[in-house]
Amino acid sequence: MANAPSLDTSLKPLNGEARPLREWMTTFHLASIVIDPYTNESAWILKTAGRILHEFAGSATRVNFVVTSSEADAKKFLGPLADEFLTFTDPDRVLVKQLGLTELPAFVFIQSDGTVPQCAQGWSPKAWREVSNYIADTVKWSRPLIPAAGDPGTYKGTPALV
Repeated sequence: MANAPSLDTSLKPLNGEARPLREWMTTFHLASIVIDPYTNESAWILKTAGRILHEFAGSATRVNFVVTSSEADAKKFLGPLADEFLTFTDPDRVLVKQLGLTELPAFVFIQSDGTVPQCAQGWSPKAWREVSNYIADTVKWSRPLIPAAGDPGTYKGTPALV
């Protein structure tokens, strides 16, 4: 389980102005996939992560990536996904620390009240399915198939704080 972050935490999107977390959640929850672009483990999950975020894109969640790097490295790592999804950079891992994450990649659901009822760290199809099912139940949306053909096998993530 992750910790609730401070609603005053500043989140900066690619090519945009930083705003406090509370402003990103005025009407929507956040379904965030947190990745470290300097690790293979985060690279292995990109296709799956994109598929999951696409599934929730029309729901009452603001789907996004949180990338623990500069804007330039986030864009390079995500490629076209950086244009498809809202992407925040967290080069100092401020949000990662506040959430209490220990492994990346991670799939985190932050409700509009700032609570974090579900979180999965590393890649475990079962754990990510639990997060997605919770999101689907909360926003009355369809559930993505996890795992799906082509998804990687279960693996432990890399340390979230380096």
